[in-house]
Amino acid sequence: QNSLWFCSSRDYSAPVSFVSAGLRKAAAEELSDEDSDDDEKPVKQEEIPKEFVPKKLKTGGNFKPSQKGFVGGSKSFVDFGSWERHTKGIGQKLLQKMGYVPGRGLGKNAQGIINPIEAKQRKGKGAVGAYGSERTPQSLQDFPVVDSEEETEEEFQKELSQWRKDPNGGKKKPKYSYKTVEELKAKGRISKQLAAPQKELSQVKVIDMTGREQKVYYSYSQISHKHNIPDDSPQQPLGKDSKPQGFALPELEHNLQLLIDITEQEIIQSDRQLQYERDMVVNLSHEIQKMAEVLSHEEKAISNLSKVLDMVEECERRMQPGCENPLTLDECAKIFETLQDKYYEEYRMSDRVDLAVAIVYPLMKEYFKNWDPLKDCTYGTEIIAKWKSLLENDQLLSHSGQDLSTDAFHRLMWEIWMPYVRNIVARWQPRNCGSMVDFLDSWVNVVPVWILDNILDQLIFPKLQKEVESWNPLTDTVPIHSWIHPWLPLMQARLEPLYSPIRNKLANALQKWHPSDSSAKLILQPWKDVFTPGSWEAFMVKNIVPKLGMCLNELIINPHQQHMDAFYWVIDWEGMISVSSLVGLLEKHFFPKWLQVLCSWLSNSPNYEEITKWYLGWKSMFSDQVLAHPSIKDKFNEALDIMNRAVSSSVGGYMQPGARENIAYLTHTERRKDFQYEAMQERREAENMAQRGIGAAAGSVPMNFKDLIQTKAEEHNIVFMPVIGKRHEGKQLYTFGRIVIYIDRGVVFVQGEKTWVPTSLQSLIDMAK
Repeated sequence: QNSLWFCSSRDYSAPVSFVSAGLRKAAAEELSDEDSDDDEKPVKQEEIPKEFVPKKLKTGGNFKPSQKGFVGGSKSFVDFGSWERHTKGIGQKLLQKMGYVPGRGLGKNAQGIINPIEAKQRKGKGAVGAYGSERTPQSLQDFPVVDSEEETEEEFQKELSQWRKDPNGGKKKPKYSYKTVEELKAKGRISKQLAAPQKELSQVKVIDMTGREQKVYYSYSQISHKHNIPDDSPQQPLGKDSKPQGFALPELEHNLQLLIDITEQEIIQSDRQLQYERDMVVNLSHEIQKMAEVLSHEEKAISNLSKVLDMVEECERRMQPGCENPLTLDECAKIFETLQDKYYEEYRMSDRVDLAVAIVYPLMKEYFKNWDPLKDCTYGTEIIAKWKSLLENDQLLSHSGQDLSTDAFHRLMWEIWMPYVRNIVARWQPRNCGSMVDFLDSWVNVVPVWILDNILDQLIFPKLQKEVESWNPLTDTVPIHSWIHPWLPLMQARLEPLYSPIRNKLANALQKWHPSDSSAKLILQPWKDVFTPGSWEAFMVKNIVPKLGMCLNELIINPHQQHMDAFYWVIDWEGMISVSSLVGLLEKHFFPKWLQVLCSWLSNSPNYEEITKWYLGWKSMFSDQVLAHPSIKDKFNEALDIMNRAVSSSVGGYMQPGARENIAYLTHTERRKDFQYEAMQERREAENMAQRGIGAAAGSVPMNFKDLIQTKAEEHNIVFMPVIGKRHEGKQLYTFGRIVIYIDRGVVFVQGEKTWVPTSLQSLIDMAK
């Protein structure tokens, strides 16, 4: 009510007067403010310590002079914030909302102080810290860090004494600088680390003409001390009140300083010389130790060499003609084994070539004096293998005779063993190859590689080449493969030059040959795996296939009385010629006559049971590989179609009972066999591809047959690409080089003169090249 009365009695039309502290209030309002202030801070004067009361308190802002002291200095925490009972208490609410707990400090971990900061009055008008520590009991409780007051006081007194006059009247005692010998040695070691140019510069004579008088220095380091600050007592300029020095002799001081410097240098030089002598003693002790080790090693080597020399002299003595106990090759090998085991280093360093020439060569000649390699091919292999391990060098030698001077074993084999081999090869007949092949097989692991190559290239091959030139397949009873093929494991590609004349001679011998003579197959069959596939196929196409075609032309197909000899002669060559060549022969010379006979037979009211037996009998004459060929399948399917048409067309005439059903059953059975066979082939191909794919990377294995052809074409640089817009029976045509092909169920078909001929991948590559 009072507040409402004040508001209603206020005259708002009166003029407003401003003061520096804000809007001036009425006397009643100022009185109410003072009363409220007294209520908020009910602090009595007696409760405040005397030392906290200021003599004159200057206020500013809203601080009222009526306030009697600092709030919180001695008030307990219970009265903290009690004045908020007259307000809305927003401060206390905000603190509690932010997690403040009464009686604890502020901060996340309540690390703040609990009581407000206390004030402490200084004794006088001095600066901060002039009267000692100003910390209150409350600050020591909140921040328990004890200062070293005594040390602080001493430092303060020490700094304060610098501003006072010296009680001794300004006279200072002279200070002396002492250096020990160890300090001088350390100084010398530091100066020793200077580089060579700096040492040279330190000994240069320098003339200083920068001042009034000319001065001479003996190093650049002395110039650096020219402007040094004096130590403790700088010379004061002479004034009116100053007195001149009683003792001033700069020349004497300079000489004394020079003597001190010379003495220091002598001490440093003596220390360096002493250190050098100590290092020399250490180095000499190490040298003595090393020389002792070298001396012991040399003594051991001399002892070993003397023992080796004694053994060698013993061997030479036993090799003399009149010796009672002559040295044998086996005993000599044991002696060399002893040298290698016990005296390995000396044995490796010695000249084994000269030692072997002097001792081993005469014994080796005596050992092989009566040797016949063709009769006893293994004679001496064990002893020579032993000498190989004793005499052969460790490093890999080149395949030539240039290493004879450095390898004792190679020289031994070339000069002692090789002459016996040359003599026996010169008397050897190439058609009796068994003994010579056995001889070289038993020595192949003992003889050096280049010596074996020399025997095969220079001795064996010319003999074989000469014998092939004189060979005549029409007159010689011994087949050529019986004395050429045993050399394949040893000579391998070295026999390639012999194959061309052998093929020419065989071709000449086959000019008057007839397929009824089976001896040609016996002669040619061993060469099938020796010749390359391309050369073998070309030889067959040129010399054998035309003869077989003539034989098929002479074949007469007669269902009533059939002679099968000519057909057997042709089918007998199935494993020798390729399937594509055999299929071509049958398509050209056999199936036209066979289908013609079938048509004429069906037109004369036949017995269909006989025709069925005749069809199945001819089909059984062919192997599964030939029957699986698409062209052969087409021919037999064509025969079935002819029989079906003949059965279905004779509607008005006489028809054998059950003939139509028999032919339909035969057709269904044959078609089902073909389907089963194709499915089995595809399954077999898939299994083979899976087996080939085991262990190989997935990216390197072709996914289908076309990818395999693509890979082979890339390996042989052959262009393989599809022909755009060209197909055969729904199959895409491709160009493989200059050859047109198509792929059907994993089989490559090549375009021939009249029809498409299946071929192998290798034959396709050979034709493309």
